[in-house]
Amino acid sequence: MKYILVTGGVISGVGKGVIASSFGTLLKSCGLDVTSIKIDPYINIDAGTFSPYEHGEVYVLDDGGEVDLDLGNYERFLDVTLHRDNNITTGKIYQLVIEKERKGEYLGKTVQVVPHITDAIQEWVERVADTPVRGESKPQVCIIELGGTIGDIEGMPFVEAFRQFQFRVKRENFCCAHVSLVPSPSSTGEPKTKPTQSSVRELRGFGLSPDLIVCRSEKPIGSEVKEKISNFCHVAPDQVICIHDLSSIYHVPLLMEQNGVIEFLNERLQLNIQPSKREKCLQKWKDLARRSETLRKTVNIALVGKYTKFKDSYASVIKALQHAALAVGYNLNLNFIDSSLLENETLQDAPSKYHKEWQLLCESDGVLVPGGFGSRGIEGKIKACKWCRENRKPFLGICLGLQAAVIEFARNVLGLEDANTTEINPKTANPLVIDMPEHHTGQMGGTMRLGKRTTIFSEEPSIIKQLYGNPKTVDERHRHRYEVNPKYVPQLEEQGLRFVGCDDTKQRMEVIELRNHPYYVGTQYHPEYLSRPLKPSPPFLGLILASVGRLPNYIARGCRLSPRQQSDASSDEDDLQITAKINNLKLNGGSTFLTPNGISRAGGELFLNGTSSVEASDTESGSKPLNGGGV
Repeated sequence: MKYILVTGGVISGVGKGVIASSFGTLLKSCGLDVTSIKIDPYINIDAGTFSPYEHGEVYVLDDGGEVDLDLGNYERFLDVTLHRDNNITTGKIYQLVIEKERKGEYLGKTVQVVPHITDAIQEWVERVADTPVRGESKPQVCIIELGGTIGDIEGMPFVEAFRQFQFRVKRENFCCAHVSLVPSPSSTGEPKTKPTQSSVRELRGFGLSPDLIVCRSEKPIGSEVKEKISNFCHVAPDQVICIHDLSSIYHVPLLMEQNGVIEFLNERLQLNIQPSKREKCLQKWKDLARRSETLRKTVNIALVGKYTKFKDSYASVIKALQHAALAVGYNLNLNFIDSSLLENETLQDAPSKYHKEWQLLCESDGVLVPGGFGSRGIEGKIKACKWCRENRKPFLGICLGLQAAVIEFARNVLGLEDANTTEINPKTANPLVIDMPEHHTGQMGGTMRLGKRTTIFSEEPSIIKQLYGNPKTVDERHRHRYEVNPKYVPQLEEQGLRFVGCDDTKQRMEVIELRNHPYYVGTQYHPEYLSRPLKPSPPFLGLILASVGRLPNYIARGCRLSPRQQSDASSDEDDLQITAKINNLKLNGGSTFLTPNGISRAGGELFLNGTSSVEASDTESGSKPLNGGGV
């Protein structure tokens, strides 16, 4: 097993996660199996009880692990499935050691940070590094990101553990990369290397000598600066890599490859990468980066949430929207709308903010209402759902977003004016959303419905089912404490709000879809967690397609994007051709419209299973989703 430790200096948030992911991307593109571990020095057992304003979103894994958002970067970049143990915290390590001590496994010895805590860290890393994350094959390289910055008191046990670990696994199997900030003060405009020098000196003082120094800067730094860092930090000039701010994170692996990182790691870790594999490295990433630079059109999406002041609170949602927009050939312009500013109280207290937020919402091409907890801003989300329903605006609701859509429909269509969720009003006469059995009052951590669960689609046709490829079931990740009250489902469906997906007990509603609407979909699960740059999530893809008016043509094609759309984002020629062919159906009488099954003609033949009523050369029988089911 080969190990690459990524540490950070000067400031936190310098980009260690993307750098670590890029190391993995480079090696994976060369045919190596790669896994990742994220170390967070905080004492929390996991990220599940964090406020989104603390560390951003809580990322959920297949096994239900609530982890740091950097593991989302790893999964998206490497297209692997990580596990809860791939996220190490101080709390987990101390809990493990204390449990052993209580069982008497230390034979009466005094339990200390060294050697017991440091040994536990090393054993954990070795065990997790051998756990398969893609199929059954064991990984060959493990990328380890140490959170925080060198010198933090809470990170000391981990630094000491890796000082020992480098000798435990031998030099040819261990490499250290240090990510540091090279600031350029506006007063001088000159890159300053002193923070990096101090950071590396501190790291070396703890017994770890960096093999690579990755310099983060606003603009590219010249060879003189790199040579200066080389002289003062005891590394060769070609071991100093500059990663300046780029237009897209997809360019980071490419820039690292241009700086000879693959060649260095191949020699340093004796990876035996064949020259033929190196020549083919990163072709998909190069195509992806090139496409991201050639987009000429923009789609405007409004994200109506509660934690909009900190964008990392919705990191996976943002990435999923970007993946879908890129697949369709559009730049994403994401407008963050604080849902509490859409409420009547804001109209009274701050009318200018109220009207400004509503204007952003009204000018959007599509609306997304993500998950959240608590009462603040819930009425604003409900108002946004109502506006999308009444104005036929493409809409996607996730978790709480689905619940808000159901409550709004009950209030304004069923006439249940006091409809609510028991999370907000436990005494409501019409509890449309209720507590789940997994929710144990008084204990918050790990008590929700978490991880990958199966959703069963109903037999009736639906647009969202087609976007997935017409499967009977789909597996997606969950994180919620409340669910739609099944008692109200018949009333809601009678008025047109269809529940097209449920769990295996058929008591928990998973997916809603509104009849006679361009795209009004809600999911109780979180589809954003399984979105990938080259495999966008179907619900997000449907939202983007509907927002740019291409969903009918996409379904007419059998849920396939045209080659022209994928290679030349500036042309709508193929879509126009299909639209013209669909419109030609009107010559034989009746009107053409979008149905959950595809394109249909009133008074004529109905085309099912996603097959369009265009010429056979333009489509084929059955639906083919862009990401093979999205799971």
